[in-house]
Amino acid sequence: MSVQLESLTSRSSWQDLAQHYDGMRDIQLRDLFAKDADRGTRLTAEACGIFLDFSKNRITDETLQLLVALAEDIGLRDKIEDMFTGKRINVTEDRSVLHIALRTPKTESIVVDGEDIVPQVHAVLDRMATFCNQVRDGLWRGHTGKRIRNVVNIGIGGSDLGPVMAYEALRSYSERDLTFRFVSNVDGTDFVEATHDLNAEETLFIVASKTFSTLETMTNAGSARNWLLSQLGDDKTAVAKHFVAVSTHANRVSEFGIDTNNMFEFWDWVGGRYSMDSAIGLSTMLAIGPDRFGEMLAGFHEIDSHFRTAPFDRNLPAILGLLTVWYTNFFNAQSIAVLPYEQYLKRFPAYLQQLTMESNGKQVTLEGHPVDTDTGPIYWGEPGTNGQHSFYQLIHQGTHLIPCDFIAFGKPVHAIGRHHDMLASNVFAQAEALAFGKTTEEVEAEGTEDWLVPHRVFNGNRPSNTLLAEQLNPSTLGKLIALYEHSVYTQGVIWNIDSFDQWGVELGKVLANRIIPELESQDPPPLDHDSSTNNLINKYRSMRGRSVQG
Repeated sequence: MSVQLESLTSRSSWQDLAQHYDGMRDIQLRDLFAKDADRGTRLTAEACGIFLDFSKNRITDETLQLLVALAEDIGLRDKIEDMFTGKRINVTEDRSVLHIALRTPKTESIVVDGEDIVPQVHAVLDRMATFCNQVRDGLWRGHTGKRIRNVVNIGIGGSDLGPVMAYEALRSYSERDLTFRFVSNVDGTDFVEATHDLNAEETLFIVASKTFSTLETMTNAGSARNWLLSQLGDDKTAVAKHFVAVSTHANRVSEFGIDTNNMFEFWDWVGGRYSMDSAIGLSTMLAIGPDRFGEMLAGFHEIDSHFRTAPFDRNLPAILGLLTVWYTNFFNAQSIAVLPYEQYLKRFPAYLQQLTMESNGKQVTLEGHPVDTDTGPIYWGEPGTNGQHSFYQLIHQGTHLIPCDFIAFGKPVHAIGRHHDMLASNVFAQAEALAFGKTTEEVEAEGTEDWLVPHRVFNGNRPSNTLLAEQLNPSTLGKLIALYEHSVYTQGVIWNIDSFDQWGVELGKVLANRIIPELESQDPPPLDHDSSTNNLINKYRSMRGRSVQG
């Protein structure tokens, strides 16, 4: 593990930025554009079919230079290379971080501990492709000989958010003869609603759990097995024809009743939130087919190569990551809105929530010292134009500074009349309105009554990026995901935190496992939690008709 001898805020490159911020904090975007006719074309970058306009940020050319100088001072280039070459940059778990290997072409190699892992990746991809073709072609049949027509993915976290986001994003490319459902919540409603209209004879379950012991996933998987057997006469041999596993634990998979020949492997160097292009994406490949899945992987790889080699002032993920640091640490922005103007990307902001906040929601450095800056802003959002009639009011006229990422496309997936031009016009209009607002003088010139003028003033100076790609397709989706993956890593490197562990989710799991038997026991259990938790457990037991201690 590298040792950082100097704190982030004591670095001269950071102090240069802090001094620069003092001169930037009150500068208006309106003035920056008025004084610089080329700003809107110069502060842009384009790579891999994605055009980034970052001119509507509260920055100058000097800001960008200072941010790049910070990245170089921190050693971002070397840190990127450490990831791509398999160094154990997940220091708390002593693991390599190699989601980039999942989309590396067969012709390349990544050697870790003396072994080229690229052939392993493609061996699993080939097995996935064979299986998916069998299901899609009707050759894989259920226990009673009927064709599979329903696929239910059971997972949680990275084993759910990625697959469900990708299915929604690429639904127009999916096999419409197959129905896809996703179960993640341990709330029984999730399972009941996902299966209530399905025929067990035609249903395939994908159980996605690295250890095959995740509480929520295995509870849902057990209910799925019971549901299947209740319809198929309790013939346990049926499980093997209606369940496949994405896991690394063959013994537990076999004990569940799944043929380990139908187990698709992934590795401990793949974090859950970075795993949708691994075997975790089996449902995605079933939906869009192996060829389209390959196109998505190629899109990922294009951005990987760009991130690894492009100068930071032209590097799309690095620019996004450095701007996030700029707003989080100097403007005290607490959140970032991601606003895709494409209905198929309706689950993309939710996917990014896990990717960003589970990665960079950290309070200590790699060395275990308390961080001396804020880390990990809150990511959120909804598709446009729906959000415009919901929360945009707060972004425009509220008291919080919320940088925005607008995502738009030159061509629609479905061309219907004027729809797409109207959609695109809203993207450009919202970014313009956020940046420049409407002054008191402009409102008054419209003949607005004096008492109403303050209510109709827009201060503007609200920063945004606009990402523009030609069209949403599997390749573009891969590029967008990789773009944010590497932006997250850029932020984590600057903050000197481990973006690839997630110890914050562990404590709740441990306590839940302790409380479950206290809720389920027939006799009143001895309780030694705090008084609030003890009281809540007793209230719950009473509601369930179970006795409590007097």
